[in-house]
Order: sequence, then C-alpha cells, then structure tokens
Amino acid sequence: MSPSQTTTSPFTSPISLAILCYLIWGFVPLFYIPIHAFGGGALEIIAHRSLWAVVWAGGLVWLTKQWPDVFAAFASKHLRYMLLLTSVLVATNWGVYVWAVTNGHTIESSLGYYLNPLLNMAAGAVLFKERLDNWGKGAIALAAIGVVIQALAIGHVPWIALILAGTFGSYGILRKQLAVNALAGLFVECAYLFVPAIIYLVWFEATGQGHFFAPTNAFWFMMTGPVTVLPLVLFSYVARRLPLSTMGFIQFIDPTSTLVIGLFQGEPFYPAHGVQLRLYLGRGAGVCLRGMAAA
Repeated sequence: MSPSQTTTSPFTSPISLAILCYLIWGFVPLFYIPIHAFGGGALEIIAHRSLWAVVWAGGLVWLTKQWPDVFAAFASKHLRYMLLLTSVLVATNWGVYVWAVTNGHTIESSLGYYLNPLLNMAAGAVLFKERLDNWGKGAIALAAIGVVIQALAIGHVPWIALILAGTFGSYGILRKQLAVNALAGLFVECAYLFVPAIIYLVWFEATGQGHFFAPTNAFWFMMTGPVTVLPLVLFSYVARRLPLSTMGFIQFIDPTSTLVIGLFQGEPFYPAHGVQLRLYLGRGAGVCLRGMAAA
C-alpha cells in the first residue's frame, strides 16, 4: 500500500461508533444498580448525573473550543427557552428511567425504547410531512397494538414505556429544529440542570442522607457523568453521517441490552411481553432495513 493511500479503521467508522453509542445506552443500568445497592435513590442519582454531566460536557466544550457557540446559545432568547424545555424533557426521561431500572421495571423501560423509533416515524409523518409507505403505517399500528397488549397484561397503562418513548422522542424532535451545535446545546441543558442538582445535593449531604463521601460510592456517582455525555456526543456525531433508517435499526441494540439485564435481574417476562417484543422488533426492524436498502 502506498503512503498516499488511507484506510478507515473499523473502530472509527460511523457504524462502529453508532453501535458503541447504543451499547453504552443499553448497559447504563449496570451503573445505576450498584448505586441503588448502597442506598442511592433515583433522585440522588439524577442529581449526581446532572452535576457530573455538566463537568464532562464543559470539558469537551473546552477541548473543542466551542465556548462561542455556548455563549451564542445563551444570548439567543429563543434558544435559551427552547433548551430549557429540552432540559426538562431529558431530565424527566432520566428520572423515570433511573427509577424504573432501580425498582424492578427494567424490562418495561426497554419496551419504551423499542417503541421510540416507531413513534419517531409517526412524528416525522405528522410534523415534517415525511412519506410513510404501507410498511411504516403497519409498524405504527402494531406499536399501538403492542401498548394495548402490555396494558392488558400488567393491568394498567404502561406509563413507564410511554413516558420514556414520549420524552425522548419529543427531545429529539425539538433538538432537530434548533440551530445550535450539538455539544454546545448539551452543555446548556446540563447547565440548567446543574443549579437545582447542586442545591439538592448540598442539602442532602448536609442532612446526613447522602451517600457520596465514600471512595467506592464516589466512583459510581462520578461515572454517571461520562455514561451520560459520551453516548450523546457519539449520537450527535454519527447522526450527521448515517441515514436515519440505519440509525433506527442500530438503535434496537439499546433496548435489547436493557431487556437482557432485566431478565438476569429476575424480572417477570410475561407472554404478552414476548408478543409485544415480536411486534416491535419484527415490524420495526423490517421498516428500518427497507429504508437502508432504499437509501
């Protein structure tokens, strides 16, 4: 091979990075389960996640010299308010997800993220006038049937799955329309969450209820920063380089990994869950693969 020839490492290709992104998201519960084991509750985990996320996001902004983009986002009234709204959506998503995986609802949370790509398809058709073929319409219809099946199986509306899918889907729709660099926007969102997080943590530790000041505990709390920021940065990178259909197919890695974790934790997996999973995977993956072939 001549010196002028260049090769692309399989470890730095967009598809490889997308797989890494969704693997991190899929195995994130493994970072929260130990915290819950030594007494950390969902609210304490979310507060630490917000605290350490702003530290890591700020470090990446500094390394990439994107502070002008951050200042421009704060200077724009429209971006300030919209990023405040997206920060509320992502905080709600984090809170419900952490509560679910630390309270025996990991499988239901995974079903929410199986539903998310199909909700995105529906939102694209309604909000952005994207065309849906019969496969896409069928996938959305089966997703709705899957929600009804789960509601009948567990005896109530699967609110965990619906909130996770709804908040993350809404977050993606809003961020897609905002003219702000992905990393700069993420830092602004984390900055909004930092203030209530640090106030809560100071009060929580001062009243003797906190769990941070022990070496092992501190490690797990601080790790919530990189496991929050790294996949979001990877996502923002690969989303500009891969077709959405490809991203949608790879996205199934995330809930599948989470589902396996829930099964190993001994959570009940009802026959209705299997039917619902088949609806989401079979139809959703089929639609994504058709999109990839047509791209």
